[in-house]
Amino acid sequence: MINELTALEGKIAQVTDLCRTLRSENRDLQQRLAALEAEKRQLVERMNGARERLESLAGQLPEAKD
Repeated sequence: MINELTALEGKIAQVTDLCRTLRSENRDLQQRLAALEAEKRQLVERMNGARERLESLAGQLPEAKD
């Protein structure tokens, strides 16, 4: 009986450690995701700005005459 309780105590400790590790990993991944989403928003804004500039420049080009 004592051995079983000791084994159970060890398993509970392992699960607790795993839970703590997974929570930490989850927090790190959430922070990384937030940073990557912010970077993506910046890149989309830059692409939209570049597209607008290119469209403006294309509009200033003279039309080709046949």
